[in-house]
Amino acid sequence: MKPSDSKTFIGIDVSKQHLDLAVLPTEQTWRTPNHPDQLPALVERLAALRPTRIVLEATGGLEIPVVTALAAEGLPVVVVNPRQVRDFARALSLLAKTDRLDSLVLARFAQDVRPQVKPIPDQEAILLKQLVSRHRQLTALLVIEHNHRNSALPALHKGIDRTICHLMKERTKLEEEMNHRIRQSPVWREKEKLLLTVPGVGPVVAKTLIAELPELGLISHKQIAALVGVAPLACDSGQFRGKRRIWGGRASVRQKLYMAALSASRYNPILRAFYQKLVHHGKPKKLALVACMRKLLVILNAMARNQQPWQLQLSA
Repeated sequence: MKPSDSKTFIGIDVSKQHLDLAVLPTEQTWRTPNHPDQLPALVERLAALRPTRIVLEATGGLEIPVVTALAAEGLPVVVVNPRQVRDFARALSLLAKTDRLDSLVLARFAQDVRPQVKPIPDQEAILLKQLVSRHRQLTALLVIEHNHRNSALPALHKGIDRTICHLMKERTKLEEEMNHRIRQSPVWREKEKLLLTVPGVGPVVAKTLIAELPELGLISHKQIAALVGVAPLACDSGQFRGKRRIWGGRASVRQKLYMAALSASRYNPILRAFYQKLVHHGKPKKLALVACMRKLLVILNAMARNQQPWQLQLSA
């Protein structure tokens, strides 16, 4: 990232048609079309301001082109969770919501919170993540169509079967494309090979972790558990001691991790013994399974960090 001796903070509210920008401390605001042809001029203008932080919300992919362009120029751009920004706005009693106001709130968030600048994924990483996301969507659509067939009259079965056949072909193509992308990357190829050594972790889980949890092996076990949303959070006040609950995190990763833990609690000797021990001591089965998710994630994080495949004696 380019060093900056200024105290300039920029918020960008992203929509399909426009980018609304705000600059602090000057409170300058303007709107520009959200179009690839406009990005070079925008990047040049923002680079001249030498900002300390540029903050955008995650908007389901609409932010990717502008974030990529800003990061390529070496500007300190950060993509943040929209819920964090709305909570921040409510804490400041900023309840009104327009595109211009949202950009000002983002700039204020950048100024007051100064979120950590992290490496921006390259195009290959973004593509793999979108392939994994699309695979998840097709799988959900297949479940819906199978459920429709079970409740539909026989006269509708032929049409539903055609849809199911088409979706399965598309999903197979996606799987082939994901496999190709991973084979092209030595880092991804070795990481997938490493993850697949763990009983309970299958190809879909491994690809999800590679694409949607690139921090695996790079941060501590506590940080990775909190990032995914499997770390129990306290809810205490005074003499009251509330139940510990998991909250937040990356839902798509947690969903696949749940399926992996469900399998591992039956077929992985370490996780099976851990699960049975918790249930034996009176823990609810669902709680025991969440604990297995966290333990499995911690094991995977250590394996990725140490580049060491699954070994029964080292995972106990």
